[in-house]
Parts: sequence; structure tokens; C-alpha cells
Amino acid sequence: MNRKIKRLTGLGLAMIFAFSAAGCGGRGAQVAEIDPDTPIEEVAFPLAETKELSFITSAPATTTQDPNEKLIFQRLEEQTNVHIDWTCFVEDQFADKKNLALAQFGNLPDGLFTAGMSNYDLLRYAKQGIIIPLENLIDKYMPNLQAVFEKYPEYRTMCTAPDGHIYAFPWIEQLGEGKEAIQAIGNIPYINKKWLDFLGLEVPETTDELEQVLIAFRDNADAIETEFNIEGDVIPMSFIINNGDQDPAILINGFGEGYGDTGDHFAVTDEGEVIYTTVQEGYKEGIKWLHSLVEQDLVDPEAFTQEWSTYVAKGKNHRYGLCFTWDIANIDNYEDYVMLPALAGPDGLVNITRQNGSETSGFDRGRCVLTTSCRDTALAAAWIDQMYAPLQSVQNNWGTYGEEDADNIFELSTNAEGGGMLKHLDLGDASPVEVRQAQSVNGPLAVLNEYYDVYVTQPADAKWRLDNMHETYLEDMNSQYVYPNVFMSIDDTNRVSQLDTDIKKYAEQKKADWILNGGIDEEWDSYLQKMEDYGLSEYLGIKQKYFDQYQASLSGQGEENADTTALEN
Repeated sequence: MNRKIKRLTGLGLAMIFAFSAAGCGGRGAQVAEIDPDTPIEEVAFPLAETKELSFITSAPATTTQDPNEKLIFQRLEEQTNVHIDWTCFVEDQFADKKNLALAQFGNLPDGLFTAGMSNYDLLRYAKQGIIIPLENLIDKYMPNLQAVFEKYPEYRTMCTAPDGHIYAFPWIEQLGEGKEAIQAIGNIPYINKKWLDFLGLEVPETTDELEQVLIAFRDNADAIETEFNIEGDVIPMSFIINNGDQDPAILINGFGEGYGDTGDHFAVTDEGEVIYTTVQEGYKEGIKWLHSLVEQDLVDPEAFTQEWSTYVAKGKNHRYGLCFTWDIANIDNYEDYVMLPALAGPDGLVNITRQNGSETSGFDRGRCVLTTSCRDTALAAAWIDQMYAPLQSVQNNWGTYGEEDADNIFELSTNAEGGGMLKHLDLGDASPVEVRQAQSVNGPLAVLNEYYDVYVTQPADAKWRLDNMHETYLEDMNSQYVYPNVFMSIDDTNRVSQLDTDIKKYAEQKKADWILNGGIDEEWDSYLQKMEDYGLSEYLGIKQKYFDQYQASLSGQGEENADTTALEN
């Protein structure tokens, strides 16, 4: 294991340590008073003597599988004098490997840094005595995370299980709020503006106009290939079916009731009714229209089978007229594409259905856990709390600075108050995802709205995406509600997990089949019956219960605030 430490001097180490140690070191006396059996030197960094913790994590196959080779962790080891013994699994194998590792009771690591824990995982592993409650550790040893919870108490609420315990340290990334949050829309359609200009076409605003544009791309393929020196055949439209941000469902928001489809297939009406998108009449009509595009050879035949690498490779060869993803730079480039606006459907309806959970911006409840094998929980909690220091969170999320012989995400300078400021660098032609994967470590962290232009600049790609998203979609985000990020009881979580397995699998299988092969009209009634047989009504009932509770809690908070204001006045 490579334990070489790249030395930091002057501004770099001083700034990062100052923002972390100001919290931990400053609470040293309190920690000693609360837990006199824990010597202060065990939670004040850097430790007088090197100590070791063990964590499981994951990494993409394209990056190093030894986290200690990453500069971020090398700096953290020097800053804390804590060495981490990592067990790292390749990302696409992590779920299975993690479960096998957790089955080795009595031989567990101290924790999982990138735990990938669902709500059900958290509750069942807690019930089995594999992971431990964390709220007391947070209160005693984690001032950085406490500061986040104090600023945004909804995050502590969302982290708290129905039994009152917190079982995981969260991942939080804010950039905008509510409808203006960058997470409000994931699967953005990007249309090739250079091809439109070459053919003398306008950006389409209706489903009929888009269809005609795609036909023009198809019929003028030879001219487009020659004009733009494209290697390979022109592809009017490509996607990866049922693949989150790469799915084309956003195109059918204008059909029927206007809910289209979402990543988890749930939506909430303006009357507060939780619905499943794939059983709505508008969804059926939208799927029929998408199939008509397939019949006209306007859709990439590989869209139903391709992997990410294939999808990107064709994009990098500039072969797409229309594609879907979070950030077009990961597929092609900013110069050639614009965001396709919300399309009016056959009856003129225009709507954008937001991603569920986006009201609280990016949030992962189950990012990091500690196991019952962790003997020095104070040290583990204090070390993890360093991940929530502003400058550290920013680096863990995106990447770092000062890496030799490699692209860097940031340069480190001072802000207006004389503190640390990380400025995003121009990555040129490099893929933002690939550069970040090479440096970032993810894990538990918090990047808050108020950090921008104080601790970090907005990344150019995120700012481009956010600005264009607001201009293109904001006025068409008509729905009043999204389904919130709720924490269900273990019984309901278990039941929802069971129901979702069959319901979602069947819905997505039929979605792909109907878009590719047609037949939705003939099979619709039997499909609806099958969804009922799988327990859809029960599933919706459980989801409705927690939505109603969430709305009631918001009302309660409003009443508490009103009472407080009245008392103050």
C-alpha cells in the first residue's frame, strides 16, 4: 500500500486544517467533559501518535483502486495522523461485494465510507446489530456536521429513522433550491444546434416539430456527415432506456395529464395525490408516440441495449442529433448543443415534471456508516467530521489542487476574508466526469449554497447547466409538489422494497418493449391488471401515507415558526 505523503506547506495545509480543526479542536474541552474516558488527544487532530481505522469504499474501474494513492487522502492522513486501511471494490460490483463483506459478522471494518445504503439496508443492518446509531457521536464529536444540521434542520430530520436514531452520515450537495435547484431535472434533452442551423431549422417547441426535425436529420444524413466530417452514421436520436438521466421520458410530459415519467415513476398531483406515472393515460399516448419515432428509423437501434461507454463513444464522434444526459459535455460538447425546451403535446400542454426529492437538493441518507466492530467510535466520528469541513467537502465532492502530472479541478487562493478559496479551473477538452473521478473521493460531505463564492466557485459546467436550465425550463415547472425524501418504518420499507422489485421491473420492461416493438394499446388493460396483481394500489397507499405525514410536518413547522414569532413580538 502506497503511504507516500505529499508534503503541504504554508497556505494549503494551514487553510484546510484551520477550517477543520477550528471545529474539532475548539470542542476539545467539551468532549473531555462529556466523555471523560476518551482522552482529548484521541479526538484533537493531528494525533500525537498514528492511529488506524478501516473502511470499505468503492471506485470506478477507470481510477486507482487504492484510495491512499489519491492526494486528498494523503493530505488528510498528514492533517489528522490517522491512517486508513481501505478495502476498495470496483463501483459496478460494489453492491454485491458490500453485502458479502457485511455478512462476515465479527470480522467487519470500522465502517463503510461510501456505504450505498438504502433505507431498508440501514434499518435491517441496524436491527441485525451490524451498524450502530450515530446521533450521540454527532453531538459529541462532530461540530462540522452539527453546524450543517443547525443551519438546515430538515437534514437532521431526514437522517433520523422512525425509531429516533441516526444510522448514517449523509451526503449533501446544494446548488439552488426548490424549482431552481440543479437537481430539479436530470435527463435533459440536448439537441444539435449546428445541425439545425445547417439545415435552416428552428429549435422545435412541440412534439410534432421535433418529429419533423428528426426526420430532417435522417433524410439529410449524408450532407450532415460531409459538412461536419462525422465518423460513422448520423443518429437522429439516441438514449439509454430506463437509465436515469439518459432516459427519453422527458419528451412525453406534454401528453395527457402532463406528468410524463420520472426516474422512480412516482409523481404527485396538485391535489396531493401520489400517482404512478406508467399507468396514466398520458403515459400510454406518449409511449405510442416514441414508438412511432422508432418505426420511422429516427431512434438509435442500440438505445435499448447500449452501455454508458458505447453511448459516450458515439457522442464523442459527434453523431447525435438529440441525446439525453445530465451534462452534454460528458457526451459531446457545449458548443454544438442547446437544451431542448419542454415540448407542447398534441393538445398544447407544456409541463416539466421535476425529479422527486429535488426540493432538498442533492441528498443521500445512507452515504457512510459505522459498524459494531468499530472500537474507537470517537476517533472514527471525529475523522469523518473532517469530511464536513467546507474546504474538505468541496474537494471530496469534485477533486483537488496541486496534483502533479495530472489535470486539477481547482487552484487554491484566498477569499475576500483571507480564508481558503478553491477556484474551478478550465478543464479544456477533458471530460469533467473523468477528471473528477480521478481525484474526488465522495463519501460523506456537505456542499451548501452559502459556500459558493466564499469557499468555492461554481464549476463552469454546473453554472452553464443551471443558468440554461432556468432559462429553458423554469417557467414550465408547473407541478406544485414532488415526492419528498421520506424515511419509512422498517416494516413499510421492507414492504415497499418487495413491491418495488416486481412493479418497477415489469413497468420498465414493458416501457422498453412498447417503445421498441409497439403493442401498448392491445396490452394496456392486461398490463394494468398485472400491475394491480403486483400490489400497485398497496404501494401507492404506503407512499401516500408518508407524503401526507411529510406535508403535515411542514404545516407543523410553519405553526411553530408562527408561534415563535408571536412570542417574540
